[in-house]
Amino acid sequence: MFRLAIRMLLGDRAKYAGLIFGITFTSFLVTFALCCFSGFMTWGFALISEHPYADVWVMDPSVASVEQTANLPDAALYRVRSVEGVRGAVPMTLGNVDIHFPNGSFQSYQLIGLDDASLAGVPATTRFATALLRTPDGVLVSAGGTDDKLNTPSRARDQWPYGRVHLDVPIRELRAGDTLQINDRRALVVDNVQALPRYPARPLLYTTIANASRFLPAERHRLTFVLASAAPGTDPRVLARRIEARTGLRARTAAEFKSDTVYWFLLNSEDVGDVATMLCLAMIVGFGVTGVMLYIFTSENLRQYAVLGAMGATSRQLVHMLFAQAGVCALLGTGLGLGLCSVAGRFLGTLDYPFRMMWFTPIFGMAMVTVVSLVAALLSVRPVLKLSPAVVFAGR
Repeated sequence: MFRLAIRMLLGDRAKYAGLIFGITFTSFLVTFALCCFSGFMTWGFALISEHPYADVWVMDPSVASVEQTANLPDAALYRVRSVEGVRGAVPMTLGNVDIHFPNGSFQSYQLIGLDDASLAGVPATTRFATALLRTPDGVLVSAGGTDDKLNTPSRARDQWPYGRVHLDVPIRELRAGDTLQINDRRALVVDNVQALPRYPARPLLYTTIANASRFLPAERHRLTFVLASAAPGTDPRVLARRIEARTGLRARTAAEFKSDTVYWFLLNSEDVGDVATMLCLAMIVGFGVTGVMLYIFTSENLRQYAVLGAMGATSRQLVHMLFAQAGVCALLGTGLGLGLCSVAGRFLGTLDYPFRMMWFTPIFGMAMVTVVSLVAALLSVRPVLKLSPAVVFAGR
């Protein structure tokens, strides 16, 4: 019966192609949406990924992600260093600053203050630029996943104008030797680096904590995170619990803090609703094409089903044939959709698009295709179950 069902399916090439197209579209769009969402979430915890040496992140107890932070007293650094099992700990400062460009325009940047002594977490750059970063006004700039946020005038006569701004002038990207203004203080760009892109996208400014204290507005506390590394033989999860018990601060391993950040985005990001809408639209469109095509295919083949019924086939066998046809289409459509998604991912990877196929994305895509195919098959079962073999002799 299975072979007969497949031969019936392949007998009508147009409807067979329509069924495959509907399921392929559903598989591709559902998987693609989840892969893009996973890519954005990876960008969301890019700050954590930039510091692989940090086994434990220590923060204010109210902090749940890298997106919203609260500062700590300076003494927190020494309290963390005193905990047994901590091999080393370095400070980090985060803040937002408005940078004024030489032509009079301005742009908001995220400032990342690194440990003055170790410069742990500095993006890849030249040794000369790293040394200059310790100067009183040295900074590194990065696009952070944005476009056209690092532009400065290309002509000297348009830089640092007095009396009026020069906005509609030739521009270029910032490079070593350019100067900026941050809170009425001069900042010297020592390099334009390729840091990990961010979500939400924002331009980045890397400097030392000493420089950050001059650039940022006056505050009582500057310390945002303490990045601790575990001593050899110490489990980071055990160390995190020990730091929490000794200091009263929140301590999370790097993996836990990434999960916390993703969970925070799931609760607070509006893009989650956009992804859910895309998934619903993909399933509705896929179900519409698949359900209609399968129903039409079944209706046009009722005479064949009636012949099989007259020859002794039971209703259960006929239903199994229908589900076999839907299953074959679902299997082929899912494979084609996942393949197209992988090809699209390879192409988008060259364009620095946030695309990441994780283990659950193809599984979720297959699950959604299964739901669509089952519902479409169930709707097409009804005329088969109501079928009477008498239609063969009635000429209908």
